Order: sequence, then C-alpha cells, then structure tokens
Amino acid sequence: MSKFSQMNHQIIQDYDSNMKLYKELDQRVVSEIKEILESTGMVVSKIESRVKGRASLIEKLEKKSGKYQSINDITDIIGVRIIPYYSDDIEKIAALVEQRFQIDWSNSIDKRKVLDLDTFGYMSLHYICSIDTNSSNDHEKFKGIRFEIQIRTVLQHVWANMYHDIGYKSGIEIPSEYIRSLNTLAGLLELADNEFNRIRREITNYRRNVETLIKSNTWDDISLNGESFKQFLELKPFDRLLKKISGINQAEIIQTPLQPYIAVLKAMKLSTLGDVRKMIEEDSDDAYRLSRHQIGVTDLDIISSALALQNLIIVRMYKWGFNDVVIAEILKYVLPESSAYSVAKMSVEILKEMKIKIMDIQNEK
Repeated sequence: MSKFSQMNHQIIQDYDSNMKLYKELDQRVVSEIKEILESTGMVVSKIESRVKGRASLIEKLEKKSGKYQSINDITDIIGVRIIPYYSDDIEKIAALVEQRFQIDWSNSIDKRKVLDLDTFGYMSLHYICSIDTNSSNDHEKFKGIRFEIQIRTVLQHVWANMYHDIGYKSGIEIPSEYIRSLNTLAGLLELADNEFNRIRREITNYRRNVETLIKSNTWDDISLNGESFKQFLELKPFDRLLKKISGINQAEIIQTPLQPYIAVLKAMKLSTLGDVRKMIEEDSDDAYRLSRHQIGVTDLDIISSALALQNLIIVRMYKWGFNDVVIAEILKYVLPESSAYSVAKMSVEILKEMKIKIMDIQNEK
C-alpha cells in the first residue's frame, strides 16, 4: 500500500471515528448562527448545513491526491450556508460571523471580489472557521476542527445550484455559446439582486418619511396607501368612537383587522391621511348616532372593532349622495355580498330618518 493510500486510509478512519463529534459541531454552529441572527433581528431565507458524506470525502481525497496530511487539513467536512434575501445583508451577517467564530483568513475567500469586472458568475462569501475554544469549556472538544460557512443571497443560491446542475454535473465541456447564455442569466440575476436592494432601501426611506410626517401631524402631505394606513392604525385613531359605541350596550369588542379597509378608502377616492382624519373629525357624531340606532334597541353585547370605521365610511358616502346600492358595492371589499347589501340598505334607511344633510360632493372632494 503506497504512502498516499495509507494516508488516505487513516483520514477515512479518523473521519469515521469523529462522525458523532462532527454532527454535534454541525448542530452547535447552526444553533450559534441562529442565536446571533435573532439577537440582531436579522431575517434570512434559510440556514442549511450538512456533514460531508463518506463517499464524497473519498472522492475529494482521490481528486486532490497528496494534498491532505490529516483529517484536520480538510476544512469543509462540516458546511453551513446562510441564505439572506438581500445582498446588502451579506456584510452584516459576515460581521456577526467574524465576531462569533475564529476565522482562518488564509483559506477564506470572497468570490464576489475575484470575478473580473466584465464577468458574471458564481458569487458567495466563504469563511473557514473554528469554534472559539476559549469562550466555553465544552468547546475544547472541537479544537482543531474547521468548518465552512457560506453566505449568499437567494438569487445567488439559485444561480449556484443551476450552474452546478447544468455545468458541473454534466461531466462534459460546455460549448462557448452556452457559457455566454449562462453568464447572461447570471448578469440578470445580479441585476435583480441589486434592484431588490434598491427597492428595499427606497421603501425603508419612505417608511421613515411617513413616520416623521405622522409624528408632525402633517396629515395632508401623507399619501393614503397600505404602508401609511398601517402606521396610522398604530395610533388607534378609531378607538375613541369605538369605545363610545361599545358603551351603548356595554358590549365586548372583538378585534377585527382594519388593514383591509384601505381598499374601501381608496375606492372612495380618499387620497391622503388628511382625508381620513377629516372624515373622523366631521362624521364621528353621526357615525355614533347611526350605531345607536343599529344596536341600541337590541341586546347585542359583542361588536366588531371595525364597526366605528365601517359606520364612518357609510356616513361619509351617504353625505356624498351615494345610494345604498353604491355603498354596498364599495363595502363588498370587506364584507360578504349579502351582508354588504343588508348593512347598506338598513344604514341608509336609518340615516334618512336621522335627516343627515347631503353635502355638495364637488366642493367636498
């Protein structure tokens, strides 16, 4: 038996002997990564891990004859992959990994930096790491064992898997025209990665601007949309009216999501949070009176938290001259069809009895 094959044999024996330890370390590394991500609020698509299979190790040793003198020379027996959604998060995760683990810088590589400027292709950050054996006594058993941590985005992960399947696994040399097509696809994925980052940054900036405007009560400057309405709801703008309504029958309030009502408000052509605030200020008294007529003569002791907003909407549309059919059509965004028509019909009859004044809709809107 040659020296190389004896060395190979010893490495495989050591691998078999250490398998329990490798699996334990694999679980430990994944656990620590989850811990540091959760501690910073970082959300990723997934965390993958594996202990290299015996057949895969044998193949590696045969392909790289004489490179490895011992089992600890092999740095990827344990492999962990962190897959964030955005490329901007790679550096943040990298900093966390560097703080938690000992990094073998001579064997780590940032494949994002090794591609030529005019070349697209596989991009991923690879760290060769080891557990900091000084941080805990039970870490001492992992001394000398290195493992690989890869960080790449969802789209980079898609590209790597596709390229591996199409190119590497085929076992044949790929013609240049197909290489060009693959590189074009890689370029598109890289562009998509950059666009996702740009959109997220712009949405984050928009959200901050909305928060600033809401805090300054500049309601007319805030466009009415899903995000601004969500933040508006955090101020509980309908609670005062809702509590007043619940007091009619001392009713219990059952929480119902109000976010779907953004579709109703948009259908009414309200365009800013200022429009919603104006509706609350001008129509709350009539919405309360409507509620009193609806439930005051009943023994209803449970109401939906959406009732205040729903009646504000009905009152405003009635004042604009909308009939029960039109009101029902708009309420169908949040109510079943049969309920929308019955609620609209009953409410309009009550509002007529209340002699609510119809506005000049042209001047109002």
